Amino acid sequence: MAELAELEDPKVRAVNERHGDDHGVNLGKLRAVAKRLRTRQDLACRLWETDDSAARLLAVLICRPKAFERDELDAMLREARTPKVHDWLVNYVVKKSPHAEELRLAWLADPDPVVASAGWALTTERVGKKPEGLDLPGLLDVVEAEMKDAPDRLQWAMNHCLATIGIEHAEYRARALDIGERLEVLKDYPTPPGCTSPFAPAWITEMVRRKDEA
Repeated sequence: MAELAELEDPKVRAVNERHGDDHGVNLGKLRAVAKRLRTRQDLACRLWETDDSAARLLAVLICRPKAFERDELDAMLREARTPKVHDWLVNYVVKKSPHAEELRLAWLADPDPVVASAGWALTTERVGKKPEGLDLPGLLDVVEAEMKDAPDRLQWAMNHCLATIGIEHAEYRARALDIGERLEVLKDYPTPPGCTSPFAPAWITEMVRRKDEA
C-alpha cells in the first residue's frame, strides 16, 4: 500500500476522476508492480479487502481467477465501486472463471444496471468467441426494446453487444445496423481522430471493412 501511495500522481487522478475512477496510479506502472509480484492469490485477496481502487486493480492482475468461488465473484462485482475496477474484474478474472456462464445468466437478469452490464459484457464475449446456443435474435430484441433508455454503463454494454453481433454474424448485420441507426445511441459520442466511433453502425461498418481487407 505504501508503494502504491508513492506511485500516486495528482494529474493521473484528475483525469481518472472525470471517468468515475478514484485512483491516481499510472496503469503502466501498476502493471510493472504486478509483473514483479507475479501470481499471489493470498495477497490479491488482502489487497481487495482494502477497498482502495489502485490496490484492487493490482489484486485483479496478480490473482488466480479460477481460485474464486461463484459467490465470491458475485460479491466482488457488487463491491467494485468504480468503472475501471468493474471492467478489469470482469475481463481479467470472471471471463477466465469456470463460473463465467452461470454468472452471465444471473447478472443479465439482475435489477442493478451496473451488475446487468457485467452480464452483457460476458454475453458479448460469447457472441464473438462461442455463440453456439445463444439466442442472437432474442438479444437483438432486448437491445431494440431497452438500450435507448438504459443507464449509461448498461447502455454502453448493450451497444457493444449490438456491434459485436453485427460485426461477427453477417446474417444479423442488416438488423443490427438498422437498430443502431434508429436508436442513435452514442451517435454524437466524441471520438478522437483515428479511433473508431462507438456508434454501432459506424463501428460495424469499419470493422467489417477491415476484415474484408485483411
